[in-house]
Amino acid sequence: MTTFLVWIGAVVGALVAVVFVATGIGKMLPVKHVASRTEAFTMSQQGLWDLSIAQFHKTNDGSYALVEQSPPHRFVTAIVKKGLPFGGTWTYEFAPSRAGTVLTITERGEVYNPFFRFVSRYVMGHTKSIDDFMAALRASSEAKT
Repeated sequence: MTTFLVWIGAVVGALVAVVFVATGIGKMLPVKHVASRTEAFTMSQQGLWDLSIAQFHKTNDGSYALVEQSPPHRFVTAIVKKGLPFGGTWTYEFAPSRAGTVLTITERGEVYNPFFRFVSRYVMGHTKSIDDFMAALRASSEAKT
């Protein structure tokens, strides 16, 4: 029984130490970051625009809003829900190419909580939401072709 309690205490202590160190490192990181990804699609600019807008609305839980749009070239979304440990905007830019359309998504993010800042930078990566959106968009575009 005593060995078990020592083991549990060691595990809890290690977890507290990890959170403490991660938070300390997070405090040294900048609150703001910029991340970007570019991908080519074999869809027309208008087709990819329509699919992207539909994908945004399909995945939006009400925390985000479409704050600017210039079809079929560009739209911007932003976090509008208050009290979250993060915020920012995502700019979607559609450029025609020989094979279809090139989409560039740029995140201008802010992570207010130092622990989440550490996780965002070193565990998930700043491009996670962009990568997830691109993967869903790629799957949807392949299903349409």
